[in-house]
Amino acid sequence: MIHILLCGNRKVFDGALTQLISMTNRTKESLHVFLMTMNLERVREDYLPITEEQTAFLDRVLKEKNTENLVERLDVTDIYEREFHKCVNETAYCTPYTLLRLLADLLPEIPDKLLYLDIDMMIAGDIKQLWDIDVTEYEYAAVKEKYGCWLIRPDYFNAGMLLLNMKKIRETGLLRKARELIRTKKLLFADQSAIFKSTTRKKLIPRIYNEQSKFDKKDTIVCHFCKRLMFLPYPHTENYKQWQVDEIHKYLHCYTFDADLEEYLARKHEFDKCEK
Repeated sequence: MIHILLCGNRKVFDGALTQLISMTNRTKESLHVFLMTMNLERVREDYLPITEEQTAFLDRVLKEKNTENLVERLDVTDIYEREFHKCVNETAYCTPYTLLRLLADLLPEIPDKLLYLDIDMMIAGDIKQLWDIDVTEYEYAAVKEKYGCWLIRPDYFNAGMLLLNMKKIRETGLLRKARELIRTKKLLFADQSAIFKSTTRKKLIPRIYNEQSKFDKKDTIVCHFCKRLMFLPYPHTENYKQWQVDEIHKYLHCYTFDADLEEYLARKHEFDKCEK
């Protein structure tokens, strides 16, 4: 079984649904998906946890693909408040939900190996190819950050995909050290910077496992719809997500996932009808 970790509030439902549809359409191995979430209304009124209804729907969709698939919701509100309440990075460049992965070693449900994925990713190949990478001697495997490896350090990575050796991480205290940095030092990229600074040993793997710009390559496994820096016709950024179907067609010229997104729209319509 492949163990997947996704994090966020109830607004990530579209991302989770699109991503998991694309994953199950290409992966026969059974999946155990952990949805780590929390209630943080004290920061913003719309920072609400993933619902039981959303979790149950995702679980049903995945079980229709493989009866052994499982989606499990983990509400870590209490743990987050204990570790990060009003910390200096709570209002960092992304939402506080990006910090949730730093709590993984505190949860007894989390197994010795875990694949963390940002919610704005689609799976273009069999995810087992990534899962089977040997990280026995490393804390995690990651892909270089497209811009950071030039602007920050040659080994700077993108934390949107992390193949985590949780057994090793618990031994080295990687996430414990990262949490301490989050609490005490303002960091440019918050969780990503904290992991980078706390690492003892990482494995850098090919870009096909976290492709951050070109989504039409035949050997790509994971496509990351992250913010992109564009230079023409003038310097600017673009930030289109996979569930914004018209936008990724018009601006990214990405048609790789059309069949998955057609299924997503039908499933989303089904979920919305049940919610009414």
